Amino acid sequence: MTQENFQNSLNSRPQEGLTHLDKSGEAQMVDVSAKASTVRQAVASGRVRMKLETFTAIQSGNAPKGDVLSTARIAGIMAAKQTANLIPLCHPLPLQKINVQIIPLSELPGYEIQATVKTKAETGVEMEALTAVSVAALTLYDMAKALEKSIQIESIHLVSKSGGKSGDFNK
Repeated sequence: MTQENFQNSLNSRPQEGLTHLDKSGEAQMVDVSAKASTVRQAVASGRVRMKLETFTAIQSGNAPKGDVLSTARIAGIMAAKQTANLIPLCHPLPLQKINVQIIPLSELPGYEIQATVKTKAETGVEMEALTAVSVAALTLYDMAKALEKSIQIESIHLVSKSGGKSGDFNK
């Protein structure tokens, strides 16, 4: 199916059940004002794979741009707070907790990045956790690209979520 045919099929049928589309098929932000404010948490993860030489340089603090891991961790935290500015239909949320961990994996070689985001709100924080991991990984790449251009960002995914109407999820 071509993109044009797909778009035509969307426009020619009712949009019932698709929460981000209005009755005419236009994108909309979901109205969550009637939902209860509950505690919600999401955990996301991803990996950054690199050559052993690059990993060793980062681990020993010998990267040309400075402290790669601290910079990437702070970038992930900052990114979670900016998610609603980056993802068009996300709600701005009061985030009570953002934790970004960067775990060295010598067997990869590279790093696992894990972000935990928590709020008490009417909607979940999955996108904030995924954004934190994504931007932390991109920052790690940026900080280390002078050492290696072939660094790979892999497997960014939701690990778990809790709270809300849809219930808990664990991968």
